[in-house]
Amino acid sequence: MKLKFKKSTVPYTPPPKQKKGFFREWGDAILFAVIAATLIRWATFEAYVIPTPSMESSLLVGDYLFVSKLHYGPRTPKTPLQVPLTHQTIWGTNIPSYSDLIQLKQYRLPGLSKVKRNDVVVFNYPPEEQHPVDLRTNYIKRCIGIPGDQVEIRDMQVYINGKAAENPENMQFLYTLETSSALTDDFFRDRKISEFGSISGGGYYAFTTPATAKEMENLPFIKKVAVYNQEPAGQADPQVYPNVPSLYKWNKDNYGPVHIPMKGETITLDSLTIPLYEPVIRKYEDNKNVTLAGNQLSIDGKVQPTYTFKQNYYFMMGDNRHNSLDSRFWGFVPEDHIVGKAVLIWMS
Repeated sequence: MKLKFKKSTVPYTPPPKQKKGFFREWGDAILFAVIAATLIRWATFEAYVIPTPSMESSLLVGDYLFVSKLHYGPRTPKTPLQVPLTHQTIWGTNIPSYSDLIQLKQYRLPGLSKVKRNDVVVFNYPPEEQHPVDLRTNYIKRCIGIPGDQVEIRDMQVYINGKAAENPENMQFLYTLETSSALTDDFFRDRKISEFGSISGGGYYAFTTPATAKEMENLPFIKKVAVYNQEPAGQADPQVYPNVPSLYKWNKDNYGPVHIPMKGETITLDSLTIPLYEPVIRKYEDNKNVTLAGNQLSIDGKVQPTYTFKQNYYFMMGDNRHNSLDSRFWGFVPEDHIVGKAVLIWMS
C-alpha cells in the first residue's frame, strides 16, 4: 500500500526569536570587551605608567607610554589562573589576583626584532621570586649590554666591548651645588630638575644632566658644582652585583668588566666565574638541585666543570645613573623576563 501525503497550503512561520534581556546584552558586551582587551594587552600593546625617577630625564615619573609586545614577540602565559587585566593584586586591594597552582612552560612568539642596545625595555623584575616570572613587577630601563657583550663602567662612562658607549641624551647624575645665595624651587624647575633639595650644612643637591650642571657652574652665584660622592675605581661596594667585595672591587661608577651570558655559550666554572653566574644557573635556567660547595657547582649531584647557558641575558641601566636600581645591583635580566619595548609616550 502506497501512502500519499498532501502538501500543506499553510505557510511555515518560524517561532519568534527571544530578545535578550538588558542584563544579558550588557553581560555579553562586557565579556567580549574583556576578552578583546586581554588579547590586545597580551599580544600587541600595553599601557604603562612610569613609577620611579630612574629613567629621568628621558622618561618622567607619571608619564604614560605604550609598550609594544610585537617588537620582541609576545610571551605565552605562564600563569593561566589569574583575573583578567590585573597584575599581582585585584584593583584597589592587596588580594592576590592569581593562583600559581598551575605553571605552564613559557614560549615567545616571533617578533619584529631582537632586543638592541639602547632600547628602552620593560621587563619583569628578576629578584622578585615570590611571584611567577610573568607576574613580577614591571621595571623599565635602558638596555646597555646584549648577549655576548662585555660591559664595563669607568668613571661613570659605560664601555661596551672596550669602546665608549653613546650616552643617552638626557642621562643624569647626582650633583652638589655650593652657592653664594639661596636658591628657590623655581630655579631648579626652570631647568627641568624635578629632584633637588638643600643639604644640611649648606648647599644643594640635584639630579640633572651634565649639560645642565655645566650651565649652572657658569652662573655668578654658583661657587661650585660637583658630582656627589663619585666612587673611585678599586673601592668595593658590597651592594653591587655579585655582592662579593673581596673578589670584585666594583661600585656604581666603576663596574666590571663583566661578560653577558648568551644562549648556547659555554663557560668554565671556577672561583672567579661562580660568584657571577651561579645565581643565574640556580634561579633562571630551570635547573633542579643546584648546590655549591666551595668552588664546585653541582647539578643533581654531579659536579659541573663547565656550564652551557639555556637562554640569553641582558644588562639594564636607568638613565638617572645615580638614582636607579638596575643590573649593577641585581645582575642580568633573563630573556624570558622581557615584556616589551617602550615605543610611545602618549601623555606626560
